Amino acid sequence: MNNLFKDTLKVAFVVLGLGGLAQGAMAEGNAAEGEKLAASCSACHGSDGNSPSPMFPKLAGLGEKYLVDQLKAIRNANGANPKAASRSIPEMTGLLDKMSDQDLANLAAFFDSKPMQLSGAKKAEVQLNSGQKVDALKLGEQIYRAGNLETAVPACSGCHSPTGKGNEPAGFPRLGGQHADYIAKQLRDFRAGNRTTDGDAQIMRGVAKHLSDAELEAVANYISGLH
Repeated sequence: MNNLFKDTLKVAFVVLGLGGLAQGAMAEGNAAEGEKLAASCSACHGSDGNSPSPMFPKLAGLGEKYLVDQLKAIRNANGANPKAASRSIPEMTGLLDKMSDQDLANLAAFFDSKPMQLSGAKKAEVQLNSGQKVDALKLGEQIYRAGNLETAVPACSGCHSPTGKGNEPAGFPRLGGQHADYIAKQLRDFRAGNRTTDGDAQIMRGVAKHLSDAELEAVANYISGLH
């Protein structure tokens, strides 16, 4: 049994497990109430969750469970709950500290109710470790849909769907249409261990550590045009 097949099985079991945990574990969000709280988010993320800047992620349509999990992790960056996941984002320091779990669920429901606007992939070349330059879109599509058997990188589509719409019950976010620069930064952060919100299974850290710089940039670019 090769490493890629083992990784694929691991992901499948985690998906099933997360899907089971998702039911009943999260407060039901109210999008109308969330809209009242979203004004403080609009400067960076846009009034409808479609951030105009690649420095900040689009939140529109990401998936309610995923958004709740990330908001809780960001709120917990101050270490209030040492046993819970945390995610430090300097620009958001203190913004969520006074929000309840219900507030975060409402925010997530609001942003998830909005359609994500496509960023669009660009024609480009990336340089492999061998020095060869290849078409970034073709390489990105290969990694997203088939992975890299030689380096045990599983296909991104296994968790995030062939169209990039994600897997809501399992808490895997929509990727299609997201800013390429933002996706690339998150992959680099997972690869470096600077982002750890993929849980004990370390799915994203396990995937990203095998991605070369060229593959990382190429797949981020390809994803930004998925719909």
